[in-house]
Amino acid sequence: MNIEALVDKTRAYYCLDCGVCTGSCPVARYTPTFSPRLMVEKALMGRAEEFLRDPDVWSCLTCARCTHRCPADIDYLEFTRGIREEALKLGNKAIPAHNGMLQSIMEIQTSGIKQDKITWAKEAGNIQDTGEYFYFVGCLPYFNVIFRDFHSHTLNIGRNVIKILNKLGIEPVVSNNEKCCGHDMLWNGETETFKKLAEANIEVIKQAGSKKVVFHCPEGYYIFKDYYPKYFGDLGFEIIHFYDFLAEKLKAGELTLKKSNGRVTYQDPCRLGRMAGIYDSPREIINAVATSFAEMERSGENSVCCGTTGWINCSTCSREIQGDRLKEAMATGADTLVTACPKCNIHFNCAASFIEGINIKIKDLTEMVVVAMDGE
Repeated sequence: MNIEALVDKTRAYYCLDCGVCTGSCPVARYTPTFSPRLMVEKALMGRAEEFLRDPDVWSCLTCARCTHRCPADIDYLEFTRGIREEALKLGNKAIPAHNGMLQSIMEIQTSGIKQDKITWAKEAGNIQDTGEYFYFVGCLPYFNVIFRDFHSHTLNIGRNVIKILNKLGIEPVVSNNEKCCGHDMLWNGETETFKKLAEANIEVIKQAGSKKVVFHCPEGYYIFKDYYPKYFGDLGFEIIHFYDFLAEKLKAGELTLKKSNGRVTYQDPCRLGRMAGIYDSPREIINAVATSFAEMERSGENSVCCGTTGWINCSTCSREIQGDRLKEAMATGADTLVTACPKCNIHFNCAASFIEGINIKIKDLTEMVVVAMDGE
């Protein structure tokens, strides 16, 4: 797709030059050279090759604050994604975080490599090879190996989901043949790699005979729900976010939880909140397990990103965003920041390890549910 077609598709030509996008952008606050408004303006000026070689093509967090607030209804997210596809064709690449380890793992998965999900999943609870419910684990096993030194034991999230589903009488399918959902590859312009991963996942789920696919990860949920159908049509199975599912079970009285003492606050993930529109169910669950809950000053649709995405461009800007967000969480008087996204959990735990003065625990919501469940 050329720049002119992308501008037309995303309505970028409606830009009012008002600056609301830039004023809303967490990156622009710490990186004066970056501005969503200027990125659109450069595209409209017609110097395509010069624009596509700009390193700021990769600075956007794709957090959707600009798109959500734009008075002209410009789809800046899709604009950025499309620009990155074209930039890669000219050799303009992002700077990968962690020496490109995560990108390499995603690429390798297209050639048939498997993650061991069955062993730890069986240790966590009862699972099946085929069945109505498929639990999409995602990249948790890889994250667990890479980031466990930052106290982000992401594999525990997967264990917790299985324990909770079992408590509700559900023995989900967990498959070693499942791949990365492709979220990062799609948003980093690697569309063909995304499509290979997506095709493999759709086939695995269909072979399992599953009609409902449960996601704890906001990125997996969002990419399956919004982008898989765009590329592959009707998937033939229902996409369910775990927290929506759990909140409904709590309302129906199918699970009771014991509250724990302490004050907590909550980080809205960008993909779960602004992109997927899921704000209420995590809060309903938090109120079922915590005696005291306080919102941060910027929450819900105004929430701020955890500072980096797609495992690219993790920089001093990212650390500034993370530090400010953690201090905002502390300002609520909470002793615990609750996360609902594995990457938020990783990024905040990492930042808390390096930034002085941060004194708040960071826990995934599934951990709090399992503790409350065990306390019955």
